[in-house]
Amino acid sequence: MHGYKTEYSRSLKWLFGVLRFATLFSILVLIINPKFISETFTIEKPKLPILVDNSASINVLNQIGNVNSLLSSLRENEALNDKFDLSFFSFGSDFTDSDSLTFSEKNTNISKALGSVDELFKNEVAPVLLITDGNQTLGNDYEFYGAGLKNQVFPVILGDSTKYTDLKIELLNTNRYAYLKNQFPVETILVYSGTTSVNSQFIVKQGNSIVYKENLSFSSIDKTKTVSFAIPASGVGVQKYTAQILPLQDEKNTTNNVKLFAVEVIDQATNVLVVSQITHPDLGAFKKSITTNEQRRVTFKKPSEAVSILNDYQLIFLYQPDRNFREIYSEIAKLNKNTFVITGLQTDWNFLNSIQKNYNKNVNNQPEEVSGGLNPNFGTFAIDDIGFGNLKPLKSLFGELEILAPHEVILEQYIDGIASEAPMLITMEVDGVRHAIWDGEDIWKWRAQVFLDTDSFEEFDNFFGKIVQYLASNKRRSRLEVSNETFYYNNNAIKVSAQYFDQNFVFDSRVSLIITVINSETKAKVDLPMLLKNNFYEIDLNNLPAGDYAYSVAVSDQSVSRSGSFTILDFNVEQQFLNAEVTKLQRLATNTDGKAFFITEKAEIIDALLTDNRYQQIQKRAQKVVPLVDWKYLLGLIILLLTAEWFIRKYNGLI
Repeated sequence: MHGYKTEYSRSLKWLFGVLRFATLFSILVLIINPKFISETFTIEKPKLPILVDNSASINVLNQIGNVNSLLSSLRENEALNDKFDLSFFSFGSDFTDSDSLTFSEKNTNISKALGSVDELFKNEVAPVLLITDGNQTLGNDYEFYGAGLKNQVFPVILGDSTKYTDLKIELLNTNRYAYLKNQFPVETILVYSGTTSVNSQFIVKQGNSIVYKENLSFSSIDKTKTVSFAIPASGVGVQKYTAQILPLQDEKNTTNNVKLFAVEVIDQATNVLVVSQITHPDLGAFKKSITTNEQRRVTFKKPSEAVSILNDYQLIFLYQPDRNFREIYSEIAKLNKNTFVITGLQTDWNFLNSIQKNYNKNVNNQPEEVSGGLNPNFGTFAIDDIGFGNLKPLKSLFGELEILAPHEVILEQYIDGIASEAPMLITMEVDGVRHAIWDGEDIWKWRAQVFLDTDSFEEFDNFFGKIVQYLASNKRRSRLEVSNETFYYNNNAIKVSAQYFDQNFVFDSRVSLIITVINSETKAKVDLPMLLKNNFYEIDLNNLPAGDYAYSVAVSDQSVSRSGSFTILDFNVEQQFLNAEVTKLQRLATNTDGKAFFITEKAEIIDALLTDNRYQQIQKRAQKVVPLVDWKYLLGLIILLLTAEWFIRKYNGLI
């Protein structure tokens, strides 16, 4: 093209020829699109997660210096870092990926930490170095939990197995509430560790006054004493007590000799009357749920027996009313009593529709199974979802429940998983009198299923108790409602919740609530925002020290506020331990095919990890097939060649 019968100079012929050849050759190579194989080699180290116990018991056992020394040795050992990819975690109540240690956690959950790191490294070779004293206060027993772990565990035991002479209060049980001028029971279990016979005295004080005392003897055979007694409730409000087993002369840890407890004394109980013409398992479930709160008492009567005593009760349960309830309804209307109506297959709806004007249901006496779903917009009081949608269906008569008065729906009705647009459980307030209706029987099955799912009736009883608390009260509703316990133990969650309603008493999630907490003794003050959770606001005050507190919850930019008080009782379970759980940690190592070490064996720990042939570095080869068309440099070369040829032609006046 450029060499045959052209008038270019010799140098231009060769230059244009080379440029055009290179351009066409590159284009043809792209059309053929050959593929190239590239290989990369990487060295993958086995992982070594290091779990460090960050609980207060490490400080009690004077092991902080040993822990920090071991961690420094692990970080600075070049051979260990060459073989393993080290990562540091800490745990107390929760598992965190931080190596920032304070040794101030109030609880220890070893099983949760092991489970979390096992899940994190489930597809990798990752032996676990567990640095702990083995004393656990929360969670499953890690000794047996370890059998299901995928990687080996190497416990590093903080402390020793030396048994010291010790007296301690192992457990103290008492009621949370008591009635004025009554006595409340207290039971405590006292434990002795030692080989000789000793004498001590158990005392209970309220302030400086001794309200109970008992002399006790222990020996190497008789190491446990159960002391049961009753204390008179002589004053209204939170009454604080100190239980103590007097320490022995050579006792090392006296912290576990003392335990604080408190009882709230009230001067009036909530009396609930359950009226029913029939016998049904629901009635037993109602009694169990209502009396979970010591402030409440339940009485069962037939309609004919209940008419004359209605005025002695704050709340009347009407279970499956029929025509036998006529006098009951007449008397309730005269006395303006709060009611909770539960309906089911044996309810006479013709009678019920005629005797009151708040709701109506046209039925054909055909039974149907109905489920419930929590209404997220319910705002009368705070309710947590206990998994209503997964609970067994209740029984009801076919028909739509129509509410004729202002009301709020707690549970919406579902049939075969489809919303029926009808309510199942509602509350209403008519002329200052509170009412509720629950359309469904076999409620006892819900309580039983909650227990099967959670090993506790607590969630259902709390839900049912809140309804009873609302219905049993005649207190005028406030736009700002605040809920808190009268006293808390500082090793548990310290939560205060609140709800704010607009002028129409509809829950308002747009505002900001601020809680101001003041320590009654030190006058230290803290302002904190409350967090929105579904249909209520909540804050956890777990960082507050033990003491008496006054609080005020206010709505930002408004003059609405509520105040109250609570007490935090001091109890640190992490201070109750004298030594390490050596046996359990050794069993954990055996169950996971690992090995246990004491904290003093730093060199042995590192040497065992370095010489263990189960943990080898792995060379991985990654092969990548790259088609030439993806090679952008060749496209750039083609553009450069064509551009160069154009400029040369232009320069020589050939264009």
